[in-house]
Amino acid sequence: MTSGKRRRVRRRVGRLPEAFFYKPAGTTKDLELVELTINELEAIRLIDLEGLNQEDAAYMMGVSRRTFWNDLKSARRKVADALMKGKAIEIKGGSYVFDGDV
Repeated sequence: MTSGKRRRVRRRVGRLPEAFFYKPAGTTKDLELVELTINELEAIRLIDLEGLNQEDAAYMMGVSRRTFWNDLKSARRKVADALMKGKAIEIKGGSYVFDGDV
């Protein structure tokens, strides 16, 4: 018997970040925290840093364009929230497999 939940597709990730935690300068450690997954960061990297289109980026991550778009939209919303409200960003977790060739 199944639980009715959809299985999360593991995304292929080509690069891991050099740092996993960011916070506004001059603030205390007790900040509100936004968690950005590795796969959400990879979506931002492929589109905004590497300049790929959505179709190619989705292919690189091994997911549908809709799944890719959902990851990208979620990531951008989280980053905007953190920047506008002075929250820290922690990059961790997600459903991914590291593939340095991507």
